[in-house]
Amino acid sequence: MTIIAQRPEAGAARPYRFPAVIRRAVAGGQVVAAHLPGHRLAVATLLLDAGAGREPAGREGLAGVLAKALEEGTGSRDSAAYALALEGLGTELFVSADWDSFRVGVQVSADRLGAAVELLTEAVRTPRLEPADVERVRDDEATALRMYWANPGPRADAALRADLFGSDQRHGRPMGGDPNSVAAVTVDDVVEFHRAWLTRPGTLLVAGDLDLIDLDALGAAAFGAATGESPPVDPPLPVALRDRRRVVLVDRPGAVQSTLRLGHPAPHRAHPDYVPMSLASTVLGGAFTSRLNHLIREVRGYTYGIRSDFGMSRRFGRFSVSSSVQTGVTAPALIDTVGEVSRTQAEGVTEDELTVARSWRAGQLSVELQTPGAIASALGTLVVHGLPDDYHAKLREQLLSATVEQVSAAAANHLQAEGLTLVVEGDAAQIRDELTASGLGELLDAS
Repeated sequence: MTIIAQRPEAGAARPYRFPAVIRRAVAGGQVVAAHLPGHRLAVATLLLDAGAGREPAGREGLAGVLAKALEEGTGSRDSAAYALALEGLGTELFVSADWDSFRVGVQVSADRLGAAVELLTEAVRTPRLEPADVERVRDDEATALRMYWANPGPRADAALRADLFGSDQRHGRPMGGDPNSVAAVTVDDVVEFHRAWLTRPGTLLVAGDLDLIDLDALGAAAFGAATGESPPVDPPLPVALRDRRRVVLVDRPGAVQSTLRLGHPAPHRAHPDYVPMSLASTVLGGAFTSRLNHLIREVRGYTYGIRSDFGMSRRFGRFSVSSSVQTGVTAPALIDTVGEVSRTQAEGVTEDELTVARSWRAGQLSVELQTPGAIASALGTLVVHGLPDDYHAKLREQLLSATVEQVSAAAANHLQAEGLTLVVEGDAAQIRDELTASGLGELLDAS
């Protein structure tokens, strides 16, 4: 019996409208809001220019320690009292830090948003930061990282980042730090980082039914106790590509799989080619139906999955491919993967492939931007990357209208098969000789 599976045709894209963006200067800060009529649930997020890029050398992960320490009480309440105050409003703090920003948010019914923002501001501007609490949070974070780094992947990721950008650069080291850098964080480091970066005004992102929300009152609560000014934004970094591939071997004795991380530097998030670049990567390895997943998983049977993407921040970006394969097929999997990157760079994409990628990305966008939290996060993208207010309103149509010529040109310009660094984390004794014989590039041991 022969079973023939036919992929269903992509359906017609549904209409989607991103809400209008409202900007307002209040009390030395900026409120950026989106009106969601009828939404009783609202989100407010204080966005500060205090991401990992601001951390000093040797203290990578400092922002993450501070993020966890904010919930350990404030100048006027201990941790239990502060938690009860949040619980009384039916909310909690959402704290995160990435390369470019430090964000503290609350999600609550619109009629309680003012009180919730006051509690949020209390934690951000006047955290307790008791030495014993900070040290406990730091030790917990370091322990969690030691457990995480015992798994395959983190060392390969770190080796790739170091090779692409240089370990002497902040963006050449892991965003969340490593066990040693987090363990080295002191109470003084946390207090000084807070003083330097979390006392500035920043931007308050608000999403909800604005007919029920007083934006001026929210801004006054968020920025009233702030001092200083927003720091200047440094320009994007140049994309420095190598003219030949190299293979970096991270030894993991006894491993039965090889963890693969391939990549090269790429443009920053606000680059005008963002849409065609992202579609090219979707065709190559950004979806289950991608070229890489079809070849490496379905045809070769080397892996359960493989994917590629362009990861972009405010000043830099990188193209990367990630997968894990059985030790015995490490070199063939790498050869096939590099071959698909090279083919996509040289030949571009087809109309059939792009039709699927356009529909999937546009549909995904519509699904993702449904909640107040997602809308607030999208507002943050505008602020961090300096994008126009109508960016999200136009993004879906830009995805749907991108042509084969545009996407193929982006693949040709921004995929660099010859400049890839190929990081392999696996049993060096088993794979070193075949990697040397593969001809993929100069073989180096990770430092």
